Amino acid sequence: MKEVAIITGASGGIGFELALLFAKKDIDILLAGRNKHKLEIVKNTILDKYNINVFCVATDLSLSDGREAIYNCVTNNHLTVTYLVNNAGFGDYGLFIERSMEKYTEMLNLNIIALTELTYYYAKEMKKNGKGRILNVASTAGIQPDPFFAVYGASKAYVISFTEALHKEFENTGVTATVLSPGATKTDFIERADMKHAKLYDSGVMSAIDVAAVGFNGMMNGKLHVVPGFKNKILAFFSSITPSSKFRLNIAARVMKAN
Repeated sequence: MKEVAIITGASGGIGFELALLFAKKDIDILLAGRNKHKLEIVKNTILDKYNINVFCVATDLSLSDGREAIYNCVTNNHLTVTYLVNNAGFGDYGLFIERSMEKYTEMLNLNIIALTELTYYYAKEMKKNGKGRILNVASTAGIQPDPFFAVYGASKAYVISFTEALHKEFENTGVTATVLSPGATKTDFIERADMKHAKLYDSGVMSAIDVAAVGFNGMMNGKLHVVPGFKNKILAFFSSITPSSKFRLNIAARVMKAN
């Protein structure tokens, strides 16, 4: 059985950079994403530099059939999943009642259901094997309520709480769960979330390379919660100690509003 790292949302951005970091460690990888052409580009980029096995699964993880495609690839290629990176996710920016319910459903299926299902299935195998690393990508948006980003922020709050609980449950099993909470990051996320005019992206936007490095190192070291970037760490700290929910909401609304 070949050990492998599953990386969802691997066709670009943070997922692509994480794939490169695994490749540098000579770890075989399974790339999952919706765009087959982009996945093949990522695969060829990695194979040009590293002598590892790269598997590609072009699938929509917001659908149950999409998650099944990953299971089939793992089974058919006799792979053992030792690393799981749940990176796939998207947001949708704007007033809650003015956006699409259909898109919210897709978002929740991807950001929460797919992440939970993949973690459930492969954490069982990891615990049985006595080793494994899980990295769930959340967001600083999950640390406090987010006006204009309400559903996305709530979905990432779930990811943070869920992963922190797993981290405790997995103590002394050889399996760890780490949650990565980036702030604004330069990826395609901005366009898909329709956030080009949000004040959040005016300054201090981190690169996907830097965010991926922090997440990768945190996962490999079995850390609980990693927040990349000094500004994001400060935001996370003050959000955690601010007693007034109304005060936190006012600050979040000011940060999230459009220019």
